[in-house]
Amino acid sequence: MKLKTSYLKGLTFGIASGIVTTLGLMVGLYSGTHSKLAVLGGILTIAVADALSDAFGMHLSEESSEHNNQPEIWESMIATFIAKLIIALTFAFPVIFLDLKIAIYFSFGWALLLLGVISILIAGWRKESKAHAIFEHWGIAVAVVIVAYYVGVLIDKFFGAI
Repeated sequence: MKLKTSYLKGLTFGIASGIVTTLGLMVGLYSGTHSKLAVLGGILTIAVADALSDAFGMHLSEESSEHNNQPEIWESMIATFIAKLIIALTFAFPVIFLDLKIAIYFSFGWALLLLGVISILIAGWRKESKAHAIFEHWGIAVAVVIVAYYVGVLIDKFFGAI
């Protein structure tokens, strides 16, 4: 079964954004608060508010292209929302059921697995190197996590006493 390009765009964007945004937020909140409630609240907020925001952004992006018709625009938007929502929510389960530090490590592994799978699929569709795609996408994700970690550390340092 071949997916329409509009659904494919929305799904791949939603999946990638769901993985990287949620993991970055988790790591940043963890390093800044060490609070399970803050991390879980952040995940649930990302799952809903950011999924809606990304879907709206996809809608506007697709509208800006001369090549898209209304059904394609809405298909991309809905696919983005559903993918982002579901992927982001998968990160809540480790936080609910595991110690927070272990949940962060588990979520990092989960993120790399998901990114690896989507990278392999995309590379296959594009007939490009799967290894290159995996390491490129992992590198971007790790960079986001490192930045988010240090943002959390800085927030804790300057505002932790508040």
